[in-house]
Amino acid sequence: VVSTQSTGSSGINAEYGETDMSQDEEFKLVYGMLYSLKSFVSRISPATSDSFQSYSTNNYKMSMYETPSGCKFVMNTAVEWSPQAVSEILHSLYKEVYVEFAVKNPLLNLQETIESELFKSKIETFINTRIREM
Repeated sequence: VVSTQSTGSSGINAEYGETDMSQDEEFKLVYGMLYSLKSFVSRISPATSDSFQSYSTNNYKMSMYETPSGCKFVMNTAVEWSPQAVSEILHSLYKEVYVEFAVKNPLLNLQETIESELFKSKIETFINTRIREM
């Protein structure tokens, strides 16, 4: 989970304050919510395709990009960010950072949490660069 308003790598939104949840609990909560929303959308959608990409509240927008292999990239942004821009950022994050520094790294097990400091720094640099471009 990447929060565009976070000052650290924890994924916790600094603007709204830290929570008392662990990072693992926060990830499980987000995953459960996304799973439920995707399931709800697929049941009410007349199309057979998977059409859930984001949802908004008054305070933030949570967007998701899912690869054909099922890998999900989630980002919290300000409500004003365009869905197209966020989708492009998440797709580029997958292509330019995840594939290059995780998938192509034979030392990483992609079924586990990625603990690579290089990978984390590349994500942070990528996101910070894209935020400045917005």
